[in-house]
Amino acid sequence: MVKETVVFALTSSTELAASICEKLDLPLGKIKVEHFADGEILVEPQESIRGRSVFIVQSTCNPVTEHLMEVLICIDACKRASAGEINIIMPYYGYARQDRKAAPRQPITSKLVANLLQVAGANRILTFDLHAAQIQGYFDIPIDDLTAVPMIGKYFKDKGFNTEDVVVVSPDHGGVVRARKLADILDTTIAIIDKRRPKPNMVEAQNIIGDVEGKICIVIDDICDTAGSLVAGCQILKDHGATEIYTGITHGVFSRDAIAKIENSPIKEMVITDTIPLSPEKREQSAKITVLSVADMIAQTIDAIQNHTPVSAVYTKYDYTNK
Repeated sequence: MVKETVVFALTSSTELAASICEKLDLPLGKIKVEHFADGEILVEPQESIRGRSVFIVQSTCNPVTEHLMEVLICIDACKRASAGEINIIMPYYGYARQDRKAAPRQPITSKLVANLLQVAGANRILTFDLHAAQIQGYFDIPIDDLTAVPMIGKYFKDKGFNTEDVVVVSPDHGGVVRARKLADILDTTIAIIDKRRPKPNMVEAQNIIGDVEGKICIVIDDICDTAGSLVAGCQILKDHGATEIYTGITHGVFSRDAIAKIENSPIKEMVITDTIPLSPEKREQSAKITVLSVADMIAQTIDAIQNHTPVSAVYTKYDYTNK
């Protein structure tokens, strides 16, 4: 595997890639990423990749377009250097929320990104908790959409809550499937926050479907961006009698004053993953945030891809089967 496989880290995911390589007992691939004064980008592998399986690790988080261009340029460089296979590990898939035309004349940018990755020369995509599962259908190459829900579920299960006191909460109607997965892991019930979104990054929480009075609520979602939607939902849970409120989020985007909102909210603890790196500055702003690493799941997936074994085995340590 060592001779065949090389893992490259681009600028947004250097720490995650280093952890993945440590678990695989592989050296991190040597690559140069240079940003010129006018904004142009050069990505150049610093070792031979002829005939090798290349894994490029990069979350397309803020600045989204810049990180996406790094990936596209890296793919082109690897293709021209005769790489045997180019695998993109994109733990956070930027533009995933633009997955349909919600109004006339809107673009479907997540489809555009899928096209760009394929035309550039990607052979496989690996990501976590796509905002909309149908994005998988935008690709004509293999895509593994892993989920962090079992890992988050195990974290809360290890807290030893009485299952009768716990209710898993979906922050909207679209997240019910994800909430049901977590509820199955914790062997408990679900509730749904009924809300409407007048415009992007603004939400009006309205009501609760289900019983949360006197309960420990665990809100599960894929993305926390400005935290306005999440905090508004948690406040309405508090108003409806929830005793404690926890949140489980795969992608901590944390734009604008999101951390301050979380710190001043009824949330007791927020569990996120490292699909998007949490800067030391943001880490210091709130003691409520706990970070779980997806490095082990990604390392196991790379091993499964290279050895032609089922990727679903990454969930066995969590006693979970992704259905």
